Amino acid sequence: MVSAVADRLKVNVDEAYVPEAKLSGYLLAADHASGRSKALFLSKLGFRSDQPDVLRRALLQHAADNAVSSVQLTPFGAKYLIEGRVSGPTGSAAAIRSVWFVEIGERSPRFVTAYPLRGTQK
Repeated sequence: MVSAVADRLKVNVDEAYVPEAKLSGYLLAADHASGRSKALFLSKLGFRSDQPDVLRRALLQHAADNAVSSVQLTPFGAKYLIEGRVSGPTGSAAAIRSVWFVEIGERSPRFVTAYPLRGTQK
């Protein structure tokens, strides 16, 4: 069952979307209380708050290039964890975990969050 659910994300990654608020209002927001450490991490890779679409494309590419590492089924849908490297505009790369969610009755994976995997930046 989990494999079939994981395959579903891969099949629908072309329909995946990343809400603007997750980028500008959280992951790239140096003044966000809980997002500031992620913003610092991402800035070291070259991602900038004035160019959220660059990060959006990188996150979508991350989902397309890497296998689903785990799936958690909930009463509301399926939560997918994807682990792998993401490259930033500076050419630096680091391993991250991105989290995606597909609601029951929907096809499009929605980006939830991403964070670095420890000790992986190069």
